[in-house]
Amino acid sequence: MWRETMNKSLLAILLFAVSIVGLSLGATLPLVALRLLESGASTVQIGLLSAVPAAGMILASLLVDRLCRMLSRRRLYLLCFVLCAASTAAIELTTSSLYLLGLARLVLGIGMGLAIILGEAWVNELCVESNRGTVVALYATSFTAFQLLGPALVAALGAQAPWVVSLVSLGQLLALATVALAMPEDRGHLHEEAPRSFSLAGFVREAPALSMGVLFFSYFDSVVLSMFPVYASSHGYAVSVAASMATVILLGDMVFQVPLGWFSDRCERTALHLGCGLLALLLSLGLPLLIATPTLLWPALVLLGAVAGGIYTLALVLIGQRFRGRDLVTANAAAGLLWGIGSLLGPLLSGVLMDLGPHGLPLTLAGVAGLFVSTALAEWKREETVRGS
Repeated sequence: MWRETMNKSLLAILLFAVSIVGLSLGATLPLVALRLLESGASTVQIGLLSAVPAAGMILASLLVDRLCRMLSRRRLYLLCFVLCAASTAAIELTTSSLYLLGLARLVLGIGMGLAIILGEAWVNELCVESNRGTVVALYATSFTAFQLLGPALVAALGAQAPWVVSLVSLGQLLALATVALAMPEDRGHLHEEAPRSFSLAGFVREAPALSMGVLFFSYFDSVVLSMFPVYASSHGYAVSVAASMATVILLGDMVFQVPLGWFSDRCERTALHLGCGLLALLLSLGLPLLIATPTLLWPALVLLGAVAGGIYTLALVLIGQRFRGRDLVTANAAAGLLWGIGSLLGPLLSGVLMDLGPHGLPLTLAGVAGLFVSTALAEWKREETVRGS
């Protein structure tokens, strides 16, 4: 009973921590972009600085294994939120220097990346198999919900006033205090000296479907946030309506993850993972027709967000189902690395294809979804063969 109470308390801390990470990303990305735009920065400069946090997350994935062997998880979480709080506060002090602002954004990406990788691994460690899908989905939903709150704060309070930075910094300090006062000092199983079974790159060979699932969703997420409003507005929608479409997609992601996680605890997870991929592929291919039919487009966007988010959530669930100890940290670090790669490639490749044709965005989403479906189908067939034998 005592252990169960401790696990619930620790899970609550981890959910609060990832919520603040989501808020940090969701609020500072549009805030910095709008401030740069109003100060006369070029679109190239804005794009590069918007990509810097993703580069920080990639760097975090390369550092996390070594840091886990040096520090306890509690101390790593303290480090994460010290970095996040310092880099967020620096936004108010570095606007005159793009180089200093870029450094602050890199530090934020490192802090957020470490917190996400550690949190995903720790939440999976706390789960029992019967509720793993529900708990991991709740973790993913917490991140998405507060990520959505970020742009709303910027819209309500304005980009130039210091209130958004102040509120995000307050949240980060509360997270720091919560970790300091309530998180146990425990090195745990993730820090054993046992050798890893695979490297970061080896994870792609070890679990190609899970790797492609993470890559697809990070690519999808970055494209939706950056390029989908541009795609919709180029097909006759008002800018405000086009921007709301990205919100609707993310709302579909947020609302349906817990039901999908609950369902994954009661069915064959690999098949459900493949099913989400097939729906994402079909909806991406159908976007050129749906964009011209508003009555069908809006529910389709909700469904697209739900199944795309489900691909990522189920990838995390399956990682926790398959890996333990240092391999679990390595798998989550590899997921963080793939997330950063997808976030960097998404706006770049979709922007190039949109220049080549009016439906370049659906084409690029369908291409990445197709890669995921092919690997997930191979994984499902392999498992069916094992079960049949």
